[in-house]
Order: sequence, then structure tokens, then C-alpha cells
Amino acid sequence: MARKKSDQFEESLKNIEKIVEKLEKGDLPLDEAMDAFAEGVRLVKQCQRKLEEAEAKVQTLLQSDQNEPLMAPFELPADDEREVGDA
Repeated sequence: MARKKSDQFEESLKNIEKIVEKLEKGDLPLDEAMDAFAEGVRLVKQCQRKLEEAEAKVQTLLQSDQNEPLMAPFELPADDEREVGDA
């Protein structure tokens, strides 16, 4: 069974985190560090494309009758408001 795009996105994010952790330790040989960095860049670009696709879909869904996108700032409910990285 094919994986969902959202599963692929989440897996890519986890892989980016693992790569960053490895690189931050600083104990990889240069060749491995460069390979890991290149893989991280590839994954970041892949995630960026998926986020752009999601944004385009949301804008399409929010189109008004005059074919103008309805843009509104995103606000978290009070329960979910927290700094990035807080868990």
C-alpha cells in the first residue's frame, strides 16, 4: 500500500531532525557530514514543495465567488498557543 503524502512529509521531517542531530555532534568524518548535509538539503526542499502544494490547495478551497482568494491570518486557539519547540 502506498504511503500517504502526509506520512511522507512527517517521515522527512523526522529524518531532517536526525541529520541535524548527527551534524551538531560534530563527530562525523567530513565525507559523511557532507553526504548528510546534502541529504538534509534534499529533504528540506522536498518538504518545502509539499508545503507549497498544501498552501495552494488551501487557497483554492478558500476561493470566493469572484475567484479571489480569501486570505486571513492563522490564529491558534488559546489552548494551542505555545512557542515553537515547546512540547
